[in-house]
Amino acid sequence: MRTSSGSFWKACITPLALALAITSCQQNTSKDKTVNEQQENVDIGVSAKDFETVIGEDSVKLYTIGNGTITAAITNYGARVVSLLVPDSAGNLVDVVLGYKDLENFRKPGEGFYGAIVGRFGNRINKGQFSVDGKPYQLEINDGENTLHGGKTGYYTKVWEVTKVTDESLELHLLSPDGDAGYPGALDIYVTYSITSDNGLDIAYRATTDKKTVVNLTNHAYFNLSGEGAETITDHQLMVKADHYTPVDKTLIPTGELASVENTPFDFRKAKAIGKDIDASDEQIKIGGGYDHNFVLTKKDGLEHIATVSSPKTGIKMEILTEEPGLQFYSGNFMENIQNAKGGKTYGLRSAFCLETQHFPDAPNQAKFPSTELSPGDTYATHSTYRFSTVK
Repeated sequence: MRTSSGSFWKACITPLALALAITSCQQNTSKDKTVNEQQENVDIGVSAKDFETVIGEDSVKLYTIGNGTITAAITNYGARVVSLLVPDSAGNLVDVVLGYKDLENFRKPGEGFYGAIVGRFGNRINKGQFSVDGKPYQLEINDGENTLHGGKTGYYTKVWEVTKVTDESLELHLLSPDGDAGYPGALDIYVTYSITSDNGLDIAYRATTDKKTVVNLTNHAYFNLSGEGAETITDHQLMVKADHYTPVDKTLIPTGELASVENTPFDFRKAKAIGKDIDASDEQIKIGGGYDHNFVLTKKDGLEHIATVSSPKTGIKMEILTEEPGLQFYSGNFMENIQNAKGGKTYGLRSAFCLETQHFPDAPNQAKFPSTELSPGDTYATHSTYRFSTVK
């Protein structure tokens, strides 16, 4: 688990009004438009008013950040990316993130974690059980017999506090109390979304605890680089720098093995179409109904480029950089008749993919996997970037 004695957060400006008419907190004497002025007329695919409410005593809103080229709309309900507009090869803006048309649908049970920050532990924990220093803990069960993405009341169901906003960034804060969904320790979390100068969506995570616990935070965006609502992602070209992956049992819990991708459908070391081997007569493919597996990234410590995916229809290319050791690739195998999506669309089977940067699933129960434990006095600090360009 990475630790840091200092903060990598930049000092930002006080929170602004939201969405399409955010006004700049900075003086601007230039005749050029500010980033927010450039974003005022951008159609983000949803209405900010449909995301305004009060849950308990907490206000929920929609915020827009961008750099004049790409624009992200984010709600503090679940710290979710609601839309992400990037230019295609013809210069047209394309929303590459799937999601619902309004907050009401994001709040429905079984909504699929669309665009959310998931935790306290992203991915699965076997039977929702683990021990820290010999003390057992039982989590909420929400995926068959297992815990998935933090449980029934994971961070995707929480209203996050918006602490800092600039034209290009949004910082959110959540205090997860001791015993939250069964996890030990009060976890103090900050997540910052930033639009970078090279057209990336950067997600930086920081957390501290008052009791030894486990932490594995990630973002659960569903992507379709042909545009949200496009029929399929099986034609997308994907490359992942991974020599090994973690096979799973019938409940999608890792067996503990680090298996070679050589001569298997899991070999994406050279770019190939997602659909090329997705229906192969491979036992792991059959278990997942396609890809729903963690890839063991071939990388050193630090931020590295570990995956690239592109759409042949739009020419949009997404590169993923991360400090994390793993990447969960989910090929939309359980998507079926997802209604009330943006623009009144309905999402179908394999109409999106997820590439979630992470530590390995069930790591608290797998001694050979990189540790996800966090102790008092240490700081969980990691970030990942989804960077966009077009295929030349």
